[in-house]
This record gives sequence, structure tokens and C-alpha cells, in this order.
Amino acid sequence: MGERARLTATDLRDMLVDEGSWTSWDAPVGSPASTSDGDDAAYAEELARARERTRSDESVTTGTGVIGGHPVALVVSEFGFLGGSIGRDAGARIVTAVRRATEERLPLIALPASGGTRMQEGTAAFLQMVAIAGTVTDHKAAGLPYLVYLRHPTTGGVFASWGSLGHVTWAQPGALVGFLGPRVYEGLYDEAFPGGVQTAENLARTTVVDDVVDPGDLAARLTSVLGLLARRSSPPPSVETVETTTTSEPTVHRSPKDAWKCVLATRASGRAGLIEFLAAGESAPLSDAGPLRFSLSDFGGRVALVVGYDRASQAGGDLPGPRHLREARRAIMAAGDLGLPVVTVIDTPGAELSVVAEEGGLAAQIARCTVELMKAPVATVSVLLGQGAGGAALALFPADLRVARSDAWLSPLPPEGASLIVHRDRDHAGEMAARQGILAGRLAAQGMVDEIVDAASDPAAIDEIRSLIGRYLATSPNPDAAARTRVPSVHAR
Repeated sequence: MGERARLTATDLRDMLVDEGSWTSWDAPVGSPASTSDGDDAAYAEELARARERTRSDESVTTGTGVIGGHPVALVVSEFGFLGGSIGRDAGARIVTAVRRATEERLPLIALPASGGTRMQEGTAAFLQMVAIAGTVTDHKAAGLPYLVYLRHPTTGGVFASWGSLGHVTWAQPGALVGFLGPRVYEGLYDEAFPGGVQTAENLARTTVVDDVVDPGDLAARLTSVLGLLARRSSPPPSVETVETTTTSEPTVHRSPKDAWKCVLATRASGRAGLIEFLAAGESAPLSDAGPLRFSLSDFGGRVALVVGYDRASQAGGDLPGPRHLREARRAIMAAGDLGLPVVTVIDTPGAELSVVAEEGGLAAQIARCTVELMKAPVATVSVLLGQGAGGAALALFPADLRVARSDAWLSPLPPEGASLIVHRDRDHAGEMAARQGILAGRLAAQGMVDEIVDAASDPAAIDEIRSLIGRYLATSPNPDAAARTRVPSVHAR
């Protein structure tokens, strides 16, 4: 479809909803709102021209439709109508639609394309953003999905309110997305705004938005996500047929001399990671690039939000930093809103070590992500799948149930880093790996890991881990604060 394609509200709506399913919720607009300077006649003429040009009576259309068989409510901007700006009538229309979506228990899809506040109406229009944000917050508090697709362009108060509150936020390829429009910036500061900053692709890279999705792919992506979200209210699998998952004794013990061998095994190219873990079941990506990703995934009839580290991205040098941990926190909070269990997948050589990461508050984000996971109001499972180095691993480790692959490991630093601290060289990495008790078997003996999977092949290991998670979630477990904050037993060897 090409980048920055400016689709009308009607064109985009028709691309998304199943044929014949659209029903408008829009009441006719009454007399125009007053302008900020009292020149109501000129404003009325502008509105009349906009209506004639776009064949729309306002800058947003709202209603209900079906996407891939799933009923939804939609709020769609019409940029051709005074730049998609939000005034009194557009704001009231959005508020009414959001409230109705909440009352009817419908997922809400927002598709803004707007320059922000309608300047002709001034501050009165500006304050519409507060009312819209309030109703969106109420919708989310009711446990209902709010999904946002930022179109070209989305700026100003729209981006700073309902455009930035999504449980999931995607953006159109090449879209201009930012707070202050470049024309305004240049006029105020007599210089052009730096290029490449206010783009969908850059905002995905910096985790401001979750992914870049072509309009032609949006219906399929929404269908997949809505289908998995719809299963949240499905009855659980029969608990009578579910075997208990936790055991009092670890299933695998490895000699400390195997520690370095295991470390090397977790670093081997071609080893299965997050991508293979998700591909082994029905999954729908919410973010699909970078070292940290999150997806919906079905575990034997129970849908969970998966937050995990991608080994391929990290192998290419893209390590998790403050912005990624902020994204993890946001994903965990979204899961709490939606009543989705959280499954974290740990497979990381460690966090980004750089001036940018330090100045971005890496340490604080590690601490806050750890706390966010500990206080999540939903069941949590952590999977130690491979490497587990440092604070980036720790941030996703606290959970009600902890599962590990038998050669996985968890340590304060990579063994090379521990060797540098103790011996001032990297030559003692293997010795430090054995000395520190980093292996999954040792963690299980200390009560830090509940289940260990020892399988000969990557596919078998991943299938068994997913099966364990499914059996656990089928019991509808409650959050367990004590399990999340447990420390090693002083009697463990």
C-alpha cells in the first residue's frame, strides 16, 4: 500500500470491518461551537467547506462493526476534515462512543489521524482531551481492550491523550507521529525539527509504539489479537484432568563442573529461543522487533501475555536498555488491566552497558520492572530458557511459578564479568560459573525454581515447558506474593 498513504476514515473502516457489519453511532452535529475569538461566521464557513469536501459531518466517525468475526467499537479520524482536529462536537462524539463501548463490553479500536486540538475553538477544545482520556481510562478499568493504530499524521493533544493510552499501540509505516508538529516547531524556533525522529519506525525502535503495521495487514493482525483476547472469558479446561505441576524435589541435578559447558550451550547459534517458544503454540505478536517483545499466546486453552527477550536480536548487538524495560512494565500493567496471566521468557546475556543506558535510568528501570512483576494482580510464570545474566534477567524472574530448562542459568553477571571482579581477568569464567551456583538444578535445590525440563531436543524442551505452563494456568491460580519474593533456603546445598 506504500508508506504514508492517507486513507479516508471510510476507506480504512471498510478495509477493517467484515462486509455489511458496520453500524454508525453518530448523531447529527448541531450548531457549530463558538470560536475562541468570536468570529463564528468564518468558522461556520470552514466547517461547511470541510463537510462538502469530505462528505463527513465531523473529524471523527464512530460506530460498531465486526473484525474477523469479533464485534468491536471503532473511533476513526477523518484527517481531511480540518486536519482531523478535535473540537467540542468531535470530542463529545468520542466520549459518547467510548462510554457506549464500555457499556456494551466491546473492545475499542482507535484509529487517529489528527493535528490535535481545533485551534479555532481554543482552550475549550483543548480540554476535550481530558474528557476523552477519562473515558478511555474507565474503559480500560472495566477490563476491556483498548487498541490504538496511529495513522499519518498524529500529533499534538490527540497523541498526548487518547493516542497514547492503548494497551497496544501500532503505527502506520512512515507516519509522522509526534507531540509538536514540525511546522509549528520550525515557526517557533526558526529551525527545522531534526529529521527521522517523529516517524513510526523511530518510535517503534524507541518503544514509544509497539510495532509498525501496514494498513493492508491491520485487519489480519486485529483478527488474531481479538481472537485470543476473546478467550479470556472462556471456561478453563477441566481441572480434574490436570496434573499438579509443582514438585518438592528438583527433577535434574547437574554437577558444578558442568556449569561452563551449560553456559556455552545456551550461547550456541541456532538454539531455540523466544521466537520458537511462541511458534510452538497459537500466538499473536503485539511487538515484533527488538530485544524485548510481547505477544499473546495460547497455552492449552489459557491465553497469556508473553513478555520475553529475543536471543537473535541480542546476538546482533541490540541489548535491552531502559526503554525496553519501560515497555516490559507497560505490558505487565496491560495484562493486569485485561486479566491476562503473564509469562516471562528469560534468555539474555545482560542489559545494555552504555552512557545512554546509564543516563536513561537503567538501574531504576530494572528495579521498577521487578516490582511491577511482583505486584501484578494476575498469575505469573517465569521461564528461564537460556542465558540469565544480570539485572535484565532479574527484572523478569519473580513469579508464582518458575520453570527452567535444565542447562539454563541465572547469575549477577556473565561468568566473564564475575571473573573480572574476583580475578581481574576473564580467564576464570568457567571457575566462577561453577563457584557461583548459577545452574537451574542448583536453583531448584534452593527452592528458587519449581520445575526443570530436561529434554534432548529444542522442540521437545519447548513443548514440555509450554505444557507445564498450560497445566498450571488451567488451575486458575491466584497471585502468590510469597512465591514471588522467596529467597534461597539457608539449608539448601
